[in-house]
Amino acid sequence: MPGFRKEGALERADAFEAEADGLEALRPHIRVPRVLERGVRGDKAFILLEHLELKRSGDYAAMGRMLAMLHRQLGTRFGWARNNYIGSTPQQNGWCDDWAEFWCERRMRPQLEMAGLKINLGAVARLLEKRKPQPSLLHGDLWSGNAGFTAEGPVVFDPAVYYGDREAELAMTELFGGFPREFYDAYNQTWPLDAGYAPRRALYNLYHLLNHLNLFGAGYLGQVKSSLRLLGL
Repeated sequence: MPGFRKEGALERADAFEAEADGLEALRPHIRVPRVLERGVRGDKAFILLEHLELKRSGDYAAMGRMLAMLHRQLGTRFGWARNNYIGSTPQQNGWCDDWAEFWCERRMRPQLEMAGLKINLGAVARLLEKRKPQPSLLHGDLWSGNAGFTAEGPVVFDPAVYYGDREAELAMTELFGGFPREFYDAYNQTWPLDAGYAPRRALYNLYHLLNHLNLFGAGYLGQVKSSLRLLGL
């Protein structure tokens, strides 16, 4: 089977392992590249994935239904069995029974500390205090650059897997341009979103804006500040 090889310095070994573990967690439920091999050779860490002939457009309704089916895979707690990475940023996934606590402590606090920003995390928790989602299996880093189509249908890759609020996944898909309308229509026909999603979308996407601020610099500071004002933080 032809392969697509990703390799890097030994410091990247854990990131490749996390990616492979995420793909294996998703593979029973949705289409992802198969992990053919992973490990270290010489001074390089690597992961070898199934090579897929990808197209950038296709049946977005099928992709929406596929994502809704993934989110129907439910856990008992929020988090995952291991930490992983959002881009190249370490992402904490320690198990938590309470969603608001998970979002504040595993998502917001680490990014805020890296950015040197302080906000009242108690106020963040209050924004989520009435939100009691089921822990859905999430891709975790789903935007148009991490999705595509083969001749057999939609496929996703480069995950940052954890069990969380499915709204956090949908929010990220809308952050950088979003998918076509048929994607969201098909998702909602399969599993409608709950009332009050729009303000929570801004909170969930603040995490990714903070991550981009930490990864790429002050060009994202204006968007972060705008989100903080919008949320009253």
